[in-house]
Parts: sequence; C-alpha cells; structure tokens
Amino acid sequence: MDLLRSLREPIGNQNDIVLRFTQHVIASTAGKTSNLVFSPALINVILSFIAARSPGATADQILSLLQASSTDELNAVSSKIVTTVLADSTTSGGPTISAANGVWIEKTLSVEPSFKDLLLNSYKAAFNQVDFRTKADEVTEEVNSWVEKQTNGLITDLLSPNSVDALTDLIFANALFFNGRWDAEFDPSLTEDSDFHLLDGTKVRVPFMTHDSFTFHLDVYEGFKVLALPYREGRDYEEDGRSFSMKIYLPDEKDGLPAMLERLASTRGFLNGTEDIPSHWADIGELKIPRFKFDFDFEASEALKGLGLEVPLSTIVHKSCIEVDEVGSKAAAAAAVIGVGCAGPAEKEYDFVADHPFLFIVKEYRSGLVLFLGQVMDPSKH
Repeated sequence: MDLLRSLREPIGNQNDIVLRFTQHVIASTAGKTSNLVFSPALINVILSFIAARSPGATADQILSLLQASSTDELNAVSSKIVTTVLADSTTSGGPTISAANGVWIEKTLSVEPSFKDLLLNSYKAAFNQVDFRTKADEVTEEVNSWVEKQTNGLITDLLSPNSVDALTDLIFANALFFNGRWDAEFDPSLTEDSDFHLLDGTKVRVPFMTHDSFTFHLDVYEGFKVLALPYREGRDYEEDGRSFSMKIYLPDEKDGLPAMLERLASTRGFLNGTEDIPSHWADIGELKIPRFKFDFDFEASEALKGLGLEVPLSTIVHKSCIEVDEVGSKAAAAAAVIGVGCAGPAEKEYDFVADHPFLFIVKEYRSGLVLFLGQVMDPSKH
C-alpha cells in the first residue's frame, strides 16, 4: 500500500498532460465526431522508454512534459506500474489484468549491457534480437502475434504492413488487457432501448443499462456530473490496497463535451482529484448508461507534436478497444514505437442519464494510474 501511495506524485505529474494530450488526439484524428479510447498508462511508459534510450534534448523534453526529475525516476515508476499497479488479481476475485512490454532489436547492432539490463529489469520487457534487414515482414508478424496474445485476442494487427522495413533498428511495444466485473452488476432484464443524442442534434436508439440499487458515488460540479462505478475488489485488497473503477464525466448540456474537456484540460490536477473546482456529493435519482463497444487507433507521435514533443526518427502507433456492459468492462490497448536509428446525506437527488456524448476513464485509485481514457460520441457505432 505504501508503494502505491509513493507513486501518487509521479503518476499525478504524468496525469497532468493526459487531458491536453486527449485534445490533440481528437484534433489529429476524426475524434471530433468519433468514439475514442486510448491508454495513457501505455503512452507514458513508451515516453519513459524513449527518454531512457535518447539522452539529450528528447529526454529533456519528455522529463519536462512528465514533470520528472530524471530518466531514472521514469524507469522506476514504469517498473512499479508493470509489476505492482497492473499485477493480475484474477485468482483473488479482482480484475483480470495483463500488462507486458516487449522489445525487438536488430541483431547486427551491438546492445549495451546497461541498456539490456534496463529493458529486462526496469521494463520487464521480453527481449528479442531479430533480422529487420532481410525479414522485416516476419518481425512485423511476430510483434503483432505477441500483442494479440497479450491482449487476449482483442488487439490484432497493431503494426500495419510496410510500417516496418529494412531500415528499422528497434521496436518497443507494450500491451494492456483489463477485464473487471462491476461491484454492483446491472440487471440485463432492466436494459431498454432509448434515444442517445449526438453532437449534430440527431438521435440514435441504443440499449441503456439501469440500476435500482443506487450505491454509486455521484459528484456534482457546475456544468457536469461525475459518476464512479467501482469494480469488484479481489480478496488481496487488504494486502495491496488496489481499487479500480470507471468514472463517467457527463456534461449537463447535450453538446457540452468539447467545452467540458477544454475546461478539465486546463484544470491542473483534475484526474488526480486535487483540483480546486467546487463540487458536492449527491444521491442519484434515475440512472441510465448506454452499453458501448468500439476500438480506436491513431498515430500517437502526431498527437504528441501538439504538446511540443518531436520524437525524431520514430513513429508511435497505438490501438485500443473497450466493451462496457451489464457485467463489467473489458478493455485492451497496445502501443509501439518504431525507431530508425467521504460525505454526509445529500441535500438533493440528481438524475444521471448519459444520453449524450461523455468522457470516461478507468483508473486505479491508490496510485492514480489512468489505464484507459475515452469519449463516447455514438454508442451505436462499433
């Protein structure tokens, strides 16, 4: 538990760029109108790895962006994320989690022992020496099958054909799979179709889940509400103190998502719960949340340019998917860098009817790690 608490500050610093990064992901893709999901945890581990292998200006930029004092700090945090925060808890009845890093390096290149040691010990990475010069296509297939295996088959073809060639020296990839059951599951017999309002003013009919046991935590802010949906904790909760939940950020206005995201992105500490925006805890009246299932992929290196970070001679690709239903959530993500060279009784009940675009995160609360972040623009789209 102390280890998780010790991560709060460095992970909190890394979280400070997540919402701004989300805005650049939206701007550099079709995200203005489409569903979106990605893993901030994986992106930050990849940035930490790039800083470790690229001393100089690039490392300095990443340290500044993630508000870290040194690459050693980033390496230590990445190590604890993989081994502790994202440790599997299936056997104790908690979420099924699989997190892995892997590296593929051109076999004709000499590898510094210290670099290999960093990969194996800090990043717990599967280390592979391969032939990019004459067998780039085979390496692409190898990386893709590794990712598919690590994500229980949910992420396929992370690397597109021809994204790797004879000039490639190194690929660092990571993968994350999460499958958690709600602490209070929804009754499927209560799920009913209803209207979901899109940003352009049109409507789609989608299945909405509802709950008659309102034990969930609702925070009411000016202009938006935040609902916390906890996942079932494992029997080892007393031991490791990990607590996962999904938070849904619902703007009051039907078309209020872009303005809400703009406000949250400019509020320091919002994802860490240390923000200064006043809010109050409230009881829930009506509760309706759409089921949704979709995937999303994008080139993270493009979105990072929006934050002023140029990663020379490298491409960072990222692919994620999420499914939310009455039982819980299943989500997976993979990324790769391809290198060349408490409260009293509430005063009032509030409805939480998520029938228009909203933001969501999946987070571990003791450490503050954001596993997944996304927006639901149209739950009818898969």
